[in-house]
This record gives sequence, structure tokens and C-alpha cells, in this order.
Amino acid sequence: MPTQIKTWQVVNGKLQTVDTRMSDAGRKEAHDLEEWIASNPSIVSPDIIVIGRQTPTKSGPLDLLAIDKQGNIAVIELKRDLLPRESLVQAMDYASDIAEWSVEKISEICTQYTGKSLDEQLTEGFPDIDLETVDINDVQRIFLVGFGIEDSLERMVNWLSSNYDVSINAILLKYIKTSSGDELLTRTAIISEAVELLRTEKKKKFQIPMSDEPGNYSTEVLVERLKNYLSQSLWSAQRMRKVLFPVLLHEGKVNREQLKSELVKSGEADNSRDAGYFLSLISGQIGMAKNDFIRQVIGYEPHPDYPWIKESYFIRSEYKELVKELMDSYADQNS
Repeated sequence: MPTQIKTWQVVNGKLQTVDTRMSDAGRKEAHDLEEWIASNPSIVSPDIIVIGRQTPTKSGPLDLLAIDKQGNIAVIELKRDLLPRESLVQAMDYASDIAEWSVEKISEICTQYTGKSLDEQLTEGFPDIDLETVDINDVQRIFLVGFGIEDSLERMVNWLSSNYDVSINAILLKYIKTSSGDELLTRTAIISEAVELLRTEKKKKFQIPMSDEPGNYSTEVLVERLKNYLSQSLWSAQRMRKVLFPVLLHEGKVNREQLKSELVKSGEADNSRDAGYFLSLISGQIGMAKNDFIRQVIGYEPHPDYPWIKESYFIRSEYKELVKELMDSYADQNS
């Protein structure tokens, strides 16, 4: 027997069944329900924020696209009435496409919907988040949302969750309009929130060790490591060589907004949004524990409100001449 939600209202000291439909109140599930959930997605899950609505995928438009504080992308598929077993296939189809999306594409979708960058949305939605340790789109979560569920689908959701650790849940809603005219929306979840979040946690990949400690290498070893790093085809390494190091040499201490502007000016980024994302990648590279030789040369100061964000950068005074010689050598090679 599928899970059902029933509601009673106390009227004149007696229980009276409340059985109303959104259509009876002139509400449209496709529009109103989507709007309500977008405004407060905690009814689906307490740890997600919506970053896209009617998002195009290879299988058609996805109702709602969300992200959690760990960077996992959530597919939210809404149904007007009973959740059929076919909704699972549809949601998995969406998720399989989204699994291949780059961070740049997800950030673009977020900006189009919210008007803010993905970094800004994550920071505002989860004030305690450390952006430099977040892996975007490593895991995809699926939420099926409807006003009931087919028995076979409920079995499949439980089976996928318990036997294969799939990050999936079915959220069942009930629309209520009381005798006084108040509109309520209640919910229950097929998988408990604690279990569902545990499934997600177990699928997290190995976290790259991070550090703020600078290295302590001899000049000879330091130069060799910097040259090896800056000679890589890694985009962040190239942007450090072409933009970050030269700008810091010329300007001294430089903040994030100035660096974003320089990335655009140099042609390394098409716009400020992309520059912000590229700067986050550079920041992540500098913060990796293994790259302590970069931190031996480059210092940084945290954002006053978000200490995990590097707000300004500078070349440590004792290494300015070394960096200048290194940059001159690259200039000679390109001339």
C-alpha cells in the first residue's frame, strides 16, 4: 500500500477530514507548486538552494535545479498528482546528463536564474561554507515530488537508496485549505532526511588536502618548483604566470575585484563572472597543501566577513626580485 498523507481539522471540538485539491482552490500545480518550492526549497530538503528553473537538458526542461552545501547537484522533478514509476526514469535521465556538466555551465545557469554567480549563491545560502573545499557536481541527488506515489515506485526508491546508496528521495505533499481560508502544504519523505544525507556523504570523493602554511625551500629548489608549475598546461598555472604574478609585481597588494578586472583586460576571461570563477580556481591551487612553494612566494589576506575566501594577494617582499627574474625569463622566451 503506497504512503499517503491524510489531514484532519478540529472543528467545534470534533475531527473533520480535510481533503482539498489545489485545482479546487484555483491553484495550478505546474506553476504555483513550482513557484512555492523555488521560494523555499527546504520543503524538499533542508540543505539545498535552487539555482535553476525549467533548466534545459538533453531530455527536456528540468523543473528545478538545486545545489547543496557540499556542491552536489540536485534534480527536483515535480508531478501534479501521483508519482508514477516513469518519473524515476525521467529524473535519472536528467541526472545522467547533468553529471557531465562543467562548473562553468552550472555557474552560467545559476547566474541566468538568480542574477548572482555560483560562488555568491553558495556563500549567501550557506554562510559557513568553505568554497575552496567544495567539489561541484561530484554527486547528483534526485528528488521526486508529488501528491502521492505508486507502490512500485516507493519500492524502487527504497531499494536504490538502501542497496546501492543512490542519493534519491520521494517527497509527498498535501495541499490543505482550511475552513478559514488558510492555505497549507504538508510533506513527508519516503527516506528519512538523516538516512538520505548519509547516502550523500558516503559518496563524497576524497578531499584534496588544503593548507595556509607557506613552504620553506632553498632559493634553488623554490625556483625549480615554480618553473615546473608555471610551465604546466594547467589553466590556473598559465593564468598565474600571465596575469597574477605580473600584476602583483606591478601593483603590490591587489584585491579580488582588481584581479578579476585584470583577467578580463588580459583576455583570459570574457567577463567578470568568468573571471570570478577562474580566480576561485587559482585560489584553490594556491591553497592546496602540496603547493606550499607558491604560498612561500605569494601571501594573501582573508575576506573580513568570509575568512575562507582570499580577499587580497601580494608577493612577499623577500621574493620580489626572484619573481621579477622569473617573469623576465618568460618574457624573453616569448620575444
